[in-house]
Amino acid sequence: MRVAFIGLGVMGYPMAGYLAASNHEVVVYNRTVSKADAWCAQYAGKSAPTPAAAANSADIAFVCVGNDDDVRQVVMGDDGVLDGIREGAVIVDHTTASATIAREIHAHAAEKSIGFLDAPLSGGQAGAENGQLTIMVGGDAITFARAQPVMDCYAKAMTLIGPAGSGQLAKMVNQICIAGVVQGLSEGLHFAKRSGLDPELVIGAISKGAAQSWQMENRWQTMVDGQFEFGFAVDWMRKDLAIALDEAGRNGATLEMTELVDRFYAEVQGLGGSRWDTSSLIARLL
Repeated sequence: MRVAFIGLGVMGYPMAGYLAASNHEVVVYNRTVSKADAWCAQYAGKSAPTPAAAANSADIAFVCVGNDDDVRQVVMGDDGVLDGIREGAVIVDHTTASATIAREIHAHAAEKSIGFLDAPLSGGQAGAENGQLTIMVGGDAITFARAQPVMDCYAKAMTLIGPAGSGQLAKMVNQICIAGVVQGLSEGLHFAKRSGLDPELVIGAISKGAAQSWQMENRWQTMVDGQFEFGFAVDWMRKDLAIALDEAGRNGATLEMTELVDRFYAEVQGLGGSRWDTSSLIARLL
């Protein structure tokens, strides 16, 4: 396939690499040109000066940028993807953004007979680097079927949730659940230490039962040790929770725990932890 990849951040850089390694013809665009040059040197790909130019001959254009404004700019702005991509092609947005922007792009793309999928990711930087991402997808079944074999090269699981915007809504559910799990684990570890228990023995016991989680298995030791230099930053989590809380304001969902944990993350930012891993919730309690 001829593909474009727009955005070579900590997620996009290795994902575009997997596309190239799978023998797709990849053209990349990145706002910081030096990063695009480095990617091309590593993967023997090509770069383009604008998103439109990158998407010009693409069968699928992938986007993985920061937020709604970034997506709007690189897809619908001047020299954006929609200015260059051909009729009948597909745009896949891997950005974690709002369902509103997903539906907006879907409508504009449909006017030009271009398919669109909102396809946010779970798995973080490690998942991108190892080709083990979970992808939640919004869009129609025909467009999904066209893009799925290409996304398979960096995915371990992929699910079509529903129409445009559904992938972003599912990612909000994902982040809401993670926020609650990390806060519960933080308080549990804090309680264990205050009670004079050995955290390793406690985790060894309870991780084999109903309390088990990915966060527990992979983060309990670093949380106890006060080490938070991992992939998914507090700043990014607060961005994602803000999207979920904003959506809840429209759909009437009650997110009391999410609002509370978001305030706790604000406290972590106040401790200087803006770039700490999300497991740093426990820093408030250490």
